[in-house]
Amino acid sequence: MNWLMSPAHHRWLEAESHRLIGFAEASKHPDGGFGFLRTDGTLDESRDVELWITCRMTHVFAIAALMGRPGAAALVDHGLDALRGRLYDVEHGGWFAAVDAEGPTNTAKEAYGHAFVILAASSAKAAGREGASAMLRDALDAHQTHFWDEAEGMSRESFNRDWSEEEDYRGINSNMHMVEAYLAAADVTGERDLLQRALRITERTVHGFAREHEWRLPEHFTSEWQPILDYNESTPAHPFRPFGATIGHWFEWSRLTLQLAASLEQSGHAAPEWMLADAQDLFEAAVTQGWAVDGMPGFTYTVDFEGVPVVRERMHWVSAEAIAAAAVLWQRTRADRCADYYREWWDFVGEYHVDAVGGSWWHELDSQNRRASTVWEGKVDVYHALQATIYPRLPITPAIAASLASENLR
Repeated sequence: MNWLMSPAHHRWLEAESHRLIGFAEASKHPDGGFGFLRTDGTLDESRDVELWITCRMTHVFAIAALMGRPGAAALVDHGLDALRGRLYDVEHGGWFAAVDAEGPTNTAKEAYGHAFVILAASSAKAAGREGASAMLRDALDAHQTHFWDEAEGMSRESFNRDWSEEEDYRGINSNMHMVEAYLAAADVTGERDLLQRALRITERTVHGFAREHEWRLPEHFTSEWQPILDYNESTPAHPFRPFGATIGHWFEWSRLTLQLAASLEQSGHAAPEWMLADAQDLFEAAVTQGWAVDGMPGFTYTVDFEGVPVVRERMHWVSAEAIAAAAVLWQRTRADRCADYYREWWDFVGEYHVDAVGGSWWHELDSQNRRASTVWEGKVDVYHALQATIYPRLPITPAIAASLASENLR
């Protein structure tokens, strides 16, 4: 049976969506924004409120509101209030990376976090929340002014608080999330030029860097976009900038490439022929080099540039992105192997990652699929897992929130 076409499986996905959202509701921080959830699902108020977490949860609750979940709209507004308030830099513009009760604790202006501001505002706009349109315009303007590098066709990485000093580093992770953000923003604003920016980033990354390195996509670059293949070699398990190539990102780029191609075609522009072939090759490379490489089911976190596993722990988000990529690639190709992978990976998640008692998913497992915390502690994030339950029930395009607003959910 093909689960991707099964109404019964879709009902299970629906139930899992709401289970994850219910768990995430505890992340509401009393001082504004959304905070860090411990493994038991309680809020750790001693930790900073971080921009990326607040944005992801605002996006999650916008999805929940569009799915008709009572109370979710108020949580979207709670997130927007924090993005207008304690996380926003009134003096210099842009958003702080983190704040506590006294004010900003990390004043860096990071492309990664700003990409999620665009995503959160886009989803809130799709959900019809007051002030979301203005925030989205501010976020797009901030990225245009400070991060977008027209000559390179890529995003810069980070600046100090007043934008006077720029980090001498470029990262693929932040550029990946800018593609995601541009897709979401284009759908709710009608600004199709954002798709051309997303295409420039994707072509250079997937058709360039990934292909040139036999699909082992480098993550870290100099400011001139030269790969730094030994970056963080001494700290390979870094949660945001690990050494080597990150398997989960290959799946994300595969999915985003297909979604961008569909968005281009829907807007009347021909998608370059390389997009489908490269998305398939990147997906297959992630399966071959990431899945069950040490004799146990699960995806290794990273490999080196010979394809040898480096950090063998299994991150929940990698499994979620593999599932989402399989679902989207199946929609595009109807290939049986994608449906087979999809079912196999959900079986793995159900057996090892899902915490049916405590809620959400265990965020990290070791190479023997025992609970671990080498890279991540707590259960801070439902963004990846939630999206894995929704992509199989939506068309390839538009982006999730816009698609839900168009009543495309199956």
